[in-house]
Formats: sequence, C-alpha cells, structure tokens
Amino acid sequence: MSDQVRPSNADLPTTEEGWKARLDEASFDVLRKHGTERPYTGDYWDYWEDGQYVCKGCDTPLFESGTKFDAGCGWPSFYAPVADAPVGETRDTRYGMVRTEVHCQSCGGHLGHVFPDGPPPTGLRYCINSVSVVFKKR
Repeated sequence: MSDQVRPSNADLPTTEEGWKARLDEASFDVLRKHGTERPYTGDYWDYWEDGQYVCKGCDTPLFESGTKFDAGCGWPSFYAPVADAPVGETRDTRYGMVRTEVHCQSCGGHLGHVFPDGPPPTGLRYCINSVSVVFKKR
C-alpha cells in the first residue's frame, strides 16, 4: 500500500477551477459533473490485481479488490465498499430513470451507481467509473 497520506478536507479545492486543476478532464467530468465513462473503456473494468481502490478526488479508500466481481456491464463492480468507507447514496432521476447514485462523502465526488442485482453476501452491485478511482497495489 502507498505511504501517501490522504489530504484533509482543508486541502481539497473549493472552486470549480481548483477541481479542474487537480483532476484530468475525464475525471472532472465524472467526479464533479456526474458524467459517466463509456462501458468497457475504463482502466479498471477488467483489472484484477490485489489492492485497494481510492477516490481520485481525495485519496479516500473506497473498495477492496477482494469485493470486485465481473458483472458483465463494462464498469468496475464491487459488492461492498470498505468498512466505514464514506460512500454516500443519493436518488438519481436523470435520463428518465430512477437509480441510486453513489458518491464519496469526503469530497462529494460522483463515483457511479449501486444496484440491487449483485452477488452474495450483499446482493449489491456498486457500478463505479474507472476515472473516479485510483488503484493502489498491495
């Protein structure tokens, strides 16, 4: 695991310009503008190394590789966040659908959505955009 220390909320940008300077264009679109990467295009949809996925906006640990599974949807999918991960949920009615958005409560970044069609033990599928996370190898 990385020796990098997660920035405090005081170190995070407070303006759109600050976030644009911190993130690449694709990550800014997803994390700050609630965008979605195209399926089967992200770095992690078919990535199976041992480690942890952290928020690209604030380096907060979110998902362990041991909870990742192949959902066949083209995005990294996990059946649970790490214990005590600040993964929040919001009702999302954009695009004529009703879904549950998931976001990082540490920085407010949009991560993806959670669906009730995952495997045991939770039955959940956290469908996460690759550009919203960074993988930290063990």
